[in-house]
Amino acid sequence: MYKNMQGFFESTTGQIAVVCIIVVFFLLILIPNKEQRQNKRVDIKAMTISALMVAIALVLGQFKLFSMPQGGSVTPLSMLPIVLCAYLLGTRNGVMAGMCLGLLNLIFGPYVIHPVQLLLDYPIAFGAMGIGGVFRNRKNGLTKGYLLGVFGRYICAVVSGIVFFGAYAPAKFNAVTWSLWYNLTYLGVEAIITVIIISLPPVKKAFEGLKKQM
Repeated sequence: MYKNMQGFFESTTGQIAVVCIIVVFFLLILIPNKEQRQNKRVDIKAMTISALMVAIALVLGQFKLFSMPQGGSVTPLSMLPIVLCAYLLGTRNGVMAGMCLGLLNLIFGPYVIHPVQLLLDYPIAFGAMGIGGVFRNRKNGLTKGYLLGVFGRYICAVVSGIVFFGAYAPAKFNAVTWSLWYNLTYLGVEAIITVIIISLPPVKKAFEGLKKQM
């Protein structure tokens, strides 16, 4: 029925399947932590904020400042909302929101050649941005969390590039060095731009104030 996985995810059936998985992830966000269980509360606020951050990230990802020839692009801060979700709500919610974003990208622009490549390039890579939540209570936690989250996504992209796209490496590169360099170009540029912006005193103060309110 489907010639390949790409065809499946471009089909209505494939897109419905992805949407169902996304719904499951958002329902998992509703599962309360220890404190909330004691108070018998369901975290509707966390799900709402997570959904908002995923939506913002998805929209920002559509605006490409620069696109690479073999995939990947520099966007206006599209990785920040997921890291911000982890900064505000914790690592678990950040990772789940990131995975939802990765799955949404399967609907709007899938490129799938292998099940492992699908996992690395979509739910795992975007979910990895949520691990920055481990720094949420540290000094300069958002900046540190952002750098860790981008590094997590970078590692996923590098592994995927080595295993599945090494054949595209130019003559002067092998699969490893090409993937390391290629993925650093677009992820590194966007990371530098974002870190500069979130390090500006007014912006930094605004995010820290928002976290205190949470």
